[in-house]
Formats: sequence, structure tokens, C-alpha cells
Amino acid sequence: MISSKMRDMVLNSSTIRAMFEEGKRLSSIYGEENVFDFSIGNPNVEPPEEIKNIINKIINEEKPNFLHGYMNNSGYEDVREAIANHLGLEYNLQLKCENIVMTCGAAGGLNVILKSILDPEDEVIVFAPFFGEYINYVKNFDGVVTVVSADTNSFQLNLEELKNKISNKTKAVIINSPNNPSGVIYSEETIKELSNILREKELEFNKDIYLISDEPYREIVYDNTKVPCILNYYNNSFIGYSYSKSLSLPGERIGYIVVNPKMNTFEDITAALNIANRILGFVNAPSLFQRVIKESLKLEVNINIYKKNRDLLYNHLVSIGFECLKPDGAFYLFPKSPIEDDVKFCEDAKKFNILAVPGKTFGCPGYFRLSYCISYDKIERSLKAFNELIKLYK
Repeated sequence: MISSKMRDMVLNSSTIRAMFEEGKRLSSIYGEENVFDFSIGNPNVEPPEEIKNIINKIINEEKPNFLHGYMNNSGYEDVREAIANHLGLEYNLQLKCENIVMTCGAAGGLNVILKSILDPEDEVIVFAPFFGEYINYVKNFDGVVTVVSADTNSFQLNLEELKNKISNKTKAVIINSPNNPSGVIYSEETIKELSNILREKELEFNKDIYLISDEPYREIVYDNTKVPCILNYYNNSFIGYSYSKSLSLPGERIGYIVVNPKMNTFEDITAALNIANRILGFVNAPSLFQRVIKESLKLEVNINIYKKNRDLLYNHLVSIGFECLKPDGAFYLFPKSPIEDDVKFCEDAKKFNILAVPGKTFGCPGYFRLSYCISYDKIERSLKAFNELIKLYK
């Protein structure tokens, strides 16, 4: 018999993954071209062409025992140093190899951070709308999730509510910008105010409160919008990063943690991260793609493809009556459901072969998420289906 903790997780299995499987089922019935699967954030933009050449070069030139052998659990020192230098130049930071831990994507990184800092019953605060897996990540280490409700006027952080929900059990706060599912980028003003609140609460409760910024979409931004770097605003901060979206490499599971050099008990924290990476079973991030990343730090995917998709879908949905904030980043729309029951709305959408994810999954009922990292042609063909769907509510 499986554990009670896993039994709960199986019962509450990811809605997004379930919709992905539903897409495959519908495609087998109606044909892939007639199913409009907006359910999962699987990048359709190709990785940079140079990646292939870099992989071949590494495989052909590296000594096999070196490339495929064991390493420091935090990753190759030269790779970490290169990333530290790259980030230092980009964000005017003083970072070294010791500030970087290579991880199996951002998901692996968040689990490594939480394993390192959480004791049972410690509270972790998340802001709706949030990536639903945060709840499971915290439960992995017997923590407790506290949800701050969404500010649906702007989807910026609801900081007034945060003030009331931080307690002496609060160990960490997770933010995600650009946000999945809303596409909102938290402004510098928001980040400054958040940092001030956390510093005040650290003094009030005489304890460290960690700020964890989950940033897999950091480079997926539009219209020259800037993503503030939290390391410049709050000392007890981590960044969890992934190349899944910025280089379209989700299956390679490669990313990193950045530890703020000004963090309290820095050496203890980095030692814990190193060990957590090992004992959680990751051991270390994939060796080949650590080497690939070192040679790919200046590469990027074609963001204009996502922007073109965003504009087509957003403009059409708004024109036919959906309410939606225009996203500044990531590749999601988060429109308001035309009916209060967002789960029923997404079931109705399936009648027209549209697969969307209910806002309830992100702690924000009454909305639904559309992932527009699919082909422009498919979005164009879906517009008639959205026209028919909205007629159900008029």
C-alpha cells in the first residue's frame, strides 16, 4: 500500500497533466489538427540552432571519464563560475561559483531549497494565482502552505493581505515572475514593498524569512518590460531558474539556484543545498547539459513567435467578450471565466475541442489558463471554436 501522503497526491494529481492526456485522447478521435490544446506549457519554439553544434563539439572533444563522471553535487565549478559572471554582469551583482547550485530544472531547484530550509509545520506563503505544484513541493517536506488571495485588478502581489498572514511559523515566501498563469511581471515598486514587509517581519519575529523567486520565464518578456532581480532588494533570497523555456529545453531538466551572497548563514545554507541535491536523488544536474549551458549563456529563443501568438489570441478573445489582462511575459493568458464555475467552463470548452486549465488549479477560481506556446496556425484555427464557445453564455 502506498503512503498516505502519496495517496493524497495521487488523488489530487495535476489537472494540467490530466488535460494533456485528454488532448492526446481527443486527437486520436478528431485528428491532432482539430484539437486546440492550450493546456500545457510545452514550448513550441525551437531551441537555438547553435545548441546542436555545441552538443556535438562537447561529445567529440571532452574526455569520456570527465564528461560522464562524478562531480561536486552542486555542479561543475567552471560552469557555476560562468553563470555567476553572466548574472553578475546582467544584474550588477557580485557573484561567485559558490552562489550557484546546478539543478534538475527549476522544479528540482525549488525542492532542494525547501528541503534545506523547512522543518515540519513551517509555513510557506504563496500568492494566487500560483503554479499548483508548489503545494506538493512544500508537502514533500511536511511544510504548510498559506495562500494569499489574488488581487484580480492587476494580479500584482496582494501585499496588504500578506502582512496579516505572515506569522512566527513563516519560513519562506515564493513568488513567480513572469507569472504562471497570469503572465504578469511584478513591478519594481511591488518587489521593493514586498522586501520592506519581509524585513519588518524578520525583526518582529526575530527570525530569517526566505524569499524564493521561481524564474523559468525570466527571458520570456515582451515590449521591453524588465524583470526586477530580487537579489538587489532582499538579502535572504534565492532564485530558482530553468532553461526549459528560455532555451526550449524542458526535457533536459537543467537549471540552477542562485543564493544571495548577503544571505544570513550563507555557508550553512550552501552546504545544505549541496547535500540536499544529493540525498533527494538528483545527485547532480545532468553533466552534458551543464557543459552545454556554459557555452549557451548568450543564446536565446525567438521571443517574437510567442509575442505574435499572444497578440492574436488576446486580441480575439477580448473582441468577443472575454475579460483578460494582457500579459507582459511568459506564454499564458489568464482570462476571466464567463461563468463563476471555471471547472464547468473548461468542461464546456472541450465540446469545441478546446483544452484549457481551470483557475482553481492555480488557487484562483473564476478564471482559466490558456498556454499559447503552440503554432500560430493552430491558434488561428481555434478562433472559430472560441466564437462558438462564448455563444453558450450570451
